[in-house]
Amino acid sequence: MRILVAEDDFASRTMLQRFLEDYGDVDVVINGAEAVSAFTLAFDSNQPYDVICLDVMMPVMDGLTALGKMRIKEKSMKITSENEAKIIITTALDFLQNCHTTSRNRLVRCNDYIIKPIDLEKMAEILEKYGISKE
Repeated sequence: MRILVAEDDFASRTMLQRFLEDYGDVDVVINGAEAVSAFTLAFDSNQPYDVICLDVMMPVMDGLTALGKMRIKEKSMKITSENEAKIIITTALDFLQNCHTTSRNRLVRCNDYIIKPIDLEKMAEILEKYGISKE
């Protein structure tokens, strides 16, 4: 299981990394541009990520833009929705109440989302929902 965590906040990034290490190999990046680069490199080396935790508010490139670029890459590689990376948005924003319609439409491309501060029990439930269990 390959996992990518894209998070600019050190404490959140470290907490997610430590939690997810029980599920597989975890790589970390600190902005959306690095996330897209890591995602592309993983595809190019034939070792794509299975799970991606993607923060929304990051420098250089926001998480929703990165999400769109990742889904475009998968589509160009003819990856079916059943085989695409499970992308979990992590955010301090409550999308159902606080985001513009455009952001909510872009969010549809993710598999799930969780509001910060991240409840690790809820994160475990989300992973379990997609058949992802500890190694």
